[in-house]
Parts: sequence; C-alpha cells; structure tokens
Amino acid sequence: MTTRAVVLLSGGLDSATTLAMAKAEGRDLFPLSFAYGQRHQSELDAARRVAASQGVREPVVFELDLRLFGGSALTAEIDVPKDSVGDEGIPVTYVPARNTIFLSIAVGYAEVLGAGEIWIGVNAVDFSGYPDCRPAYVEAFQRVIATGTKSGVETGRPLIRAPLIDLTKAAIIRRGTELGVDYGITHSCYDPGPAGAACGHCDSCILRRRGFEEAGVADPTRYA
Repeated sequence: MTTRAVVLLSGGLDSATTLAMAKAEGRDLFPLSFAYGQRHQSELDAARRVAASQGVREPVVFELDLRLFGGSALTAEIDVPKDSVGDEGIPVTYVPARNTIFLSIAVGYAEVLGAGEIWIGVNAVDFSGYPDCRPAYVEAFQRVIATGTKSGVETGRPLIRAPLIDLTKAAIIRRGTELGVDYGITHSCYDPGPAGAACGHCDSCILRRRGFEEAGVADPTRYA
C-alpha cells in the first residue's frame, strides 16, 4: 500500500525540492500550505504553481493569523533586514513558534488522512539561524508525536521526514535539478516588490542566489 505523506509546501526552493523528493519515493502526496498573515501572497501562489508543475494535488491552505501576535518582520510592521545574513543570532525574520504551529497542524491532518509521514524542508546548514530548522528540533517534535497523539502512541507514526536537514543550498539545488524542479516558479524572498520580483538583499534571497552560484546552475529568479 502506498504511503500517504503530508508535505509542507511554502512555494519556496526548499519545499519544492522536498515535494519532488517525496514524489520520487513514490508517496501519495497531500501538500499543505499556510496563510498565516505573512507580508505577501506570492509564496502561496508559488505553492500552487509548484504543486501543479509536479502533478500533485493542489495544496490545502490552512488559514491562521499570526499577525495577532506579531513579533517578526514577516508578520508585523518591522523592516526586513537587508545584506546582513549571518550578522546576528536569531534574526527578526524568525516567526515565533511557526514550525511548531505548522507541524502541529500537519500532524492533525496526517492523523485524519492516515498518513504515515510528514515531509518538511527545514535545513540546518545554509540557513538564517532559526532554532526550528535544526535536527534537535525535529527529533524533539517526533517525540511529541510519539507521546501526544493517537497515531503516535499506537503506531509511532507519522514520521517526520526532513531530507534537506544536512544539505547545503547548493546540494539542494543540484538534487532538485536532477528531479526536474522548476525553480523559476518558486518564491523565496521575504520582501518582494509590488510586482512580485525578489528583492535580492534579504537573507533568503542571498542564500538562494549563493546556492545557485555554488551549484553551477543558472539562477532563474526574477530580481527587482
């Protein structure tokens, strides 16, 4: 029987690659995206494009409004830092408890579906210092599933799959390219222009551009 898998799909480079990797392993895919009060809708549009391009179900979009709390440059009127990747510890673009909230919802969805896996594109090598992108975090959340959910207690599932966790951005891009990912339809920028073009100067843009350069792959991103 084919394993059902919930895949967190933001529409960015990492999640598009994760979706392709799950598909390559023959999973029955259920993409899940979030409208969480982020600064723009570009990533949700990209998530739909990515799902369509890979021939999988359209993402279920879960709506919640983290602007009620704010506390992040992505959910409040705080400037997105530019040209400062690696210059601080946990940056202001960190959204408080975002991956914990997303994974909790994904676990609920997986339990309803009877899905055996949850795939998430967190990465602890080329990243901006977010604590919820590290192996220790993924391992801790797996323990939460095992002890705090019906499916976890009874079967030990769903299992969290984080295939990018130890890869560089360049390695991710090379793997996605091998799998036919169209990175031209993905969106990673934290602060795009009115027409959706990437700023080229936020953490996410810098890491993305650097990844393409190091991978030796042409960067299809449309920059402002």
